[in-house]
Amino acid sequence: MDNNLDLTEAIAHIDPASLSYEGWLNVGMGLKEAGYPASVWDDWSRRDPRRYHPGECEAKYRSFKGAGDPITGGTVVKMAMDAGWRPGSDRDFALDWDSVITEREDNVVVDRNWLERREFQEPEGDAWHPGSELIRYLSTLFAPEEYVGYVTKVFSTGDGEKKPTRGYCDRTAGELIDLLNRHKDDIGAVLGDYDPEERAWIRFNPLDGKGVKNDNVTAYRYALVESDKMDLAEQNAMIRELELPVACLVYSGGKSVHAIVKIDAGSYEEYRRRVDFLYSVCEKNGMVIDKQNRNPSRLSRLPGAVRNGHKQFIIDTNIGKEGWDEWREWIDSVTDDLPDPENLSEVWDNMPALSPALIDGVLRQGHKLLLVGPSKAGKSFALIELCISIAEGVPWLGFACAQGRVLYVNLELDKASCLNRFRDVYRAMDIPPRHMDNLDIWNLRGKSLPMDKLAPKLIRRAMKKNYIAVVIDPIYKVLTGDENSADQMAKFCNQFDKVCTDLNCATIYCHHHSKGSQWGKQSMDRASGSGVFARDPDALLDLIELPVTEDTKRRAAPGADEVRLTNMTALRVEGTLREFPKFRPVNLWFDYPIHHLDAVGDLAQVKSGKKPKEAAEDDGAAMGDTLDMCFDVLGFDGEPVTVQKAAEYWGCSVKTVRRRFATGKERYTIDNNVIEEIGEN
Repeated sequence: MDNNLDLTEAIAHIDPASLSYEGWLNVGMGLKEAGYPASVWDDWSRRDPRRYHPGECEAKYRSFKGAGDPITGGTVVKMAMDAGWRPGSDRDFALDWDSVITEREDNVVVDRNWLERREFQEPEGDAWHPGSELIRYLSTLFAPEEYVGYVTKVFSTGDGEKKPTRGYCDRTAGELIDLLNRHKDDIGAVLGDYDPEERAWIRFNPLDGKGVKNDNVTAYRYALVESDKMDLAEQNAMIRELELPVACLVYSGGKSVHAIVKIDAGSYEEYRRRVDFLYSVCEKNGMVIDKQNRNPSRLSRLPGAVRNGHKQFIIDTNIGKEGWDEWREWIDSVTDDLPDPENLSEVWDNMPALSPALIDGVLRQGHKLLLVGPSKAGKSFALIELCISIAEGVPWLGFACAQGRVLYVNLELDKASCLNRFRDVYRAMDIPPRHMDNLDIWNLRGKSLPMDKLAPKLIRRAMKKNYIAVVIDPIYKVLTGDENSADQMAKFCNQFDKVCTDLNCATIYCHHHSKGSQWGKQSMDRASGSGVFARDPDALLDLIELPVTEDTKRRAAPGADEVRLTNMTALRVEGTLREFPKFRPVNLWFDYPIHHLDAVGDLAQVKSGKKPKEAAEDDGAAMGDTLDMCFDVLGFDGEPVTVQKAAEYWGCSVKTVRRRFATGKERYTIDNNVIEEIGEN
């Protein structure tokens, strides 16, 4: 042991009430072996008034004769470190040349050395109202129509241990409150009589009224934080110092305080992750958590009951941060929970497997895809075709697709129109609907929410469906914030990450082109709004309309009538991909209600950025359109449009820029190398 360590500092972090008799003796033997007087052990032992007996420490001290393998002061240090103490944390000291400077451990926000104990008292006499205690608890945690689970009976196991029964779950919080108001403080008349020595319990999350398992939980609203390894006053203080978003703080009538913490998870998976994080923070700050309390259908102590002569009562309600998000934001602001860096050499020979492809050469499972295009490109039809291709395991626009379950979130069409459209597309694709059971449609027209509100609801409904893709169409219906704000759009796009991560599936959505001509732009610059839209997804597929002649249409659809020819749209698909090499542009036709590849090959002759001679407008109008597009793109953020910027945009000389803008002298002027708009045609 380091002889410079002060064991009185160490034992200050060990709660004698949390130790077994053997653990208590080990502290005494370690102190004696390190040369401390019995009075140190005696003063420390007084912190457990229930088991402390005057003179016992002195008598035991004299009986410690030593052994071949004695308990040392190092044992005491280890016990204190397990309780959260770190040597040297209680005092200032000088560093020598070999001292190691370490940062504070992530998520540690409470220094137990400075933790001020928070005592609380059991209510007595006229202050004790069992029925009111339970009414307050039910009113705080449940809506009147929600079913509540509770237990008032126990059963004996084979080894004689007594455990709570399954209990009851067939009454709502409102019904229980009405009965409690009628029977005043007679809880037994409402819940059934319980044995004060055997205790009574309640479940803190609402149930479906059919059972008490995790699957019967209807809202993953709360989690239980309990630690019976600390002094009660320390537990109370620690919960408050950590600013835990506690809905109800209950004394168990025993060695612990029960904190019913607001979790507000949208799914069971999210609940598990949040509880894991909650417990991790508590443990890092010195609370030894009872990890058996993780499950959402867990029992807690029922306020208003009596246990072995001690009352189970509410200490406080709605303390700490208002909710999970606020608490998590606070924790993140004062700590750092980022993962540690990984050394490449450690994983070089054991690389994690890449996610399999969902759309071959385009998108992996669990990643994000954005489809962008103009009006009349049939973006929604393309997404429906993709859903069918995934459900049936057939190619989409020439790309092979994995087969699996897919969810289409319809935000725009009424239910009948959407369902009929799926049937029409199925028939037009000439695919037998052998695997329709792989395709779910969530019709939300008139009921859609902002994406940050929709995402958790979507995740909860989709959690056990094993979807490999979720398609959201269109995103303008769920857009939050200003689409031209990079910061707000980054937060919006994070919701798609959440869906991907929580459901382990791909998220696919579409967006529209910006206003004006798209000729000459890169595919990732055509989407409307902030560039975040195009840069956030793992794959971007851009549809650009190709100008073609009537003869080209007739060759693609021989025998078609004039109405069909008029509605045919020639398109080119270009991709910006993060996970795969760039593919050759795909030329296709949107021939209502489906897209099909250009089998004739005429569309390959249409050059990107330049209209074919037989369909081009006159040179002056075409150049005017190009000028407008350049000015709109470069002046998008409100900054001056300079000649140099335009030259960089077009990849040409400054002289060429001046010559081009001279053709639009009715609308643009150049003054001191700044291009200014002076009017419109």
